[in-house]
Amino acid sequence: MSKKHLVSRRTTLKGIGAAGASAVLGASTGYSQTGDSNPTEPPVPGSDMRRKIFEKVTATPLIDTHEHLIEENERLSGKSPRIHCDDWSFVLSHYLNSDMTAATMPADSYKQFFSDEVEPAKKWKLLEPYWPAIRHTGYGQAVTIAIRQLYGVDDLSAATVEKVQDQYQQVRKPGFYKRILQDMANIESCQVNCLYKPFEQSAMPTLLMQDLSILGMLQGPDFDQYAPPTGIKVKTLSDWHRVIDWWFEKYADYAVAVKSQNAYGRDIDYEQVRPEKAEPVFRKRLDRHSLTPPEQKALEDHLFWYAVKKATENNLPVKLHTGYYAGINYMPLGRLAKNPDSATDLCRMAPDTRFVFMHICYPYYEEMIAVAKAYANAYIDMCWSWIINPVAAKDFLKKYLVTAPANKILTFGGDYIPVEPVLGHAVIARRGIALALAELVEEQHLSLDDALKLTDAIMHENARRIFNLDEKMKNLRQAPWA
Repeated sequence: MSKKHLVSRRTTLKGIGAAGASAVLGASTGYSQTGDSNPTEPPVPGSDMRRKIFEKVTATPLIDTHEHLIEENERLSGKSPRIHCDDWSFVLSHYLNSDMTAATMPADSYKQFFSDEVEPAKKWKLLEPYWPAIRHTGYGQAVTIAIRQLYGVDDLSAATVEKVQDQYQQVRKPGFYKRILQDMANIESCQVNCLYKPFEQSAMPTLLMQDLSILGMLQGPDFDQYAPPTGIKVKTLSDWHRVIDWWFEKYADYAVAVKSQNAYGRDIDYEQVRPEKAEPVFRKRLDRHSLTPPEQKALEDHLFWYAVKKATENNLPVKLHTGYYAGINYMPLGRLAKNPDSATDLCRMAPDTRFVFMHICYPYYEEMIAVAKAYANAYIDMCWSWIINPVAAKDFLKKYLVTAPANKILTFGGDYIPVEPVLGHAVIARRGIALALAELVEEQHLSLDDALKLTDAIMHENARRIFNLDEKMKNLRQAPWA
């Protein structure tokens, strides 16, 4: 890792702010958010230990195991259908937008705020009544930190919005992904789950490594997107199996994992369904007839296990969404609560498959720790969790490290479409990792030496091993589109 990729202690403290620095270092500080002074020496016992852990966590690169980032050239074009507002409001358009609605922002104000028809400077008036209510959530903190570090603005206000817009334009130039992710956030590489195609042939293949999405292979299925590139005329279930085979043959060497967020519509209780039972349901779906819920489940179950079998044959981990849903006004907690129990069934039925259960299944994270402790093929990814609930994520990591094997935890994934708030999310994650390790030392569960050694494992070494990244890097450098 070159020196330019390392985040300085001062930069990280500036991003975390006075309260965060105080929490990590264990004492009140004389820290200024403008970065003009360093924290004073904390006088309390254990502060030297906290400083050593914090500095280690700051200097250690992260491997980011989950993003939805669109390509940099798409951001720069300003003409993408996925960018409705190419101004400062776009930085708030993923996740914090849900908090805006939850804080009772009217639909009309919301629509105007994310419209390209409203002047950027005038958008603050739409946000102003709700900003005090959402700026301290994890989503709000990530955006605030990103704005501070990228634009030199401590907080959004009527007095700063024009500077934020000007700096948004200044930052959004060729090379800004690398600058934000590697040079500022000290992220070695990202793993991207493209939301609009099964696999993105990224122009930055070793920075934006890709998952192969299996969602459309089973949900729907998505005949229109998955079949045409293969040239296969789908008339039978066997034909669809060949379509799935084609995607694995083409991209398995380059993908870091397969990913499904099918859990947004159901539990992850996939049963083994034989082809002869799935075939008539598949034909019905192929003829564009609607399916009953039991029929839809049976078809998805069959296709899920077919895709999982292909992933396992190709040494690809299977990433599954668990727990909390993105969005607003829809959160079937009864269904989410079943995810950990269903996860145990998956691990039992496919012991050779590495299942990566994402987002710590928040808010049911205690149960997911039990899954990782009990099953050798269960891995837990903390992606998104640091901004859903920073305090719960820190507590999860503490509990995980004294309960389950430390070689099966992945500690960061920004989970963003816009790249800018990934920077803020990384700062929050580093703060939480440092706090978790420091508290475990103070509570005598770890020695300082143990904590420092664990840092590399949980921040990048586990991810490199679990996803076989050294080999993937070599393959991606030689990819036809590289």
